[in-house]
Amino acid sequence: MSETLHQVRLRVNGLPHEIRVPARRLLSDALRHDLGLTGTHVGCEHGVCGACTILLDGEPVRACLMPAVAAQAYEITTVEGLAEPDGALSPVQQAFAECHGLQCGFCTPGFLTTITAGLRRDPCPTHERARDMIAGNLCRCTGYQNIVRAVERAATIGSERAAEIGASS
Repeated sequence: MSETLHQVRLRVNGLPHEIRVPARRLLSDALRHDLGLTGTHVGCEHGVCGACTILLDGEPVRACLMPAVAAQAYEITTVEGLAEPDGALSPVQQAFAECHGLQCGFCTPGFLTTITAGLRRDPCPTHERARDMIAGNLCRCTGYQNIVRAVERAATIGSERAAEIGASS
């Protein structure tokens, strides 16, 4: 017996996509397999590790827990959509590079999306709030110190860029 496929319209990284998927297809699988956006990693498949974190209307969500059919009403941002419109690294991406916030890189997309949303809510976090911001994401390679430094550095870069924009207006 064949599985019923559903027409799903997703808006991902600012672009519309139409795919046909079974009702049980997870958003993480639709992004990776149907749309070819392999930056969304699948680690635990239980929503615990955070590797599959994407942004739905700017809020972090575990893509391994959400059916693709349920994501139609949202603007989805994956790690591939975090760069600036001109292609420059976002403040979070730049900070990860500068602060050596990654090792193997498997967890990095989830951290980048999580921190991006966190800094929108709290653009100047204290050290403790920076640690809290990443508490829901797991990394098996680092001790988190460089990731916390990257959060703090990203906040500084974001402030500097905002000041540059304000000065040029």
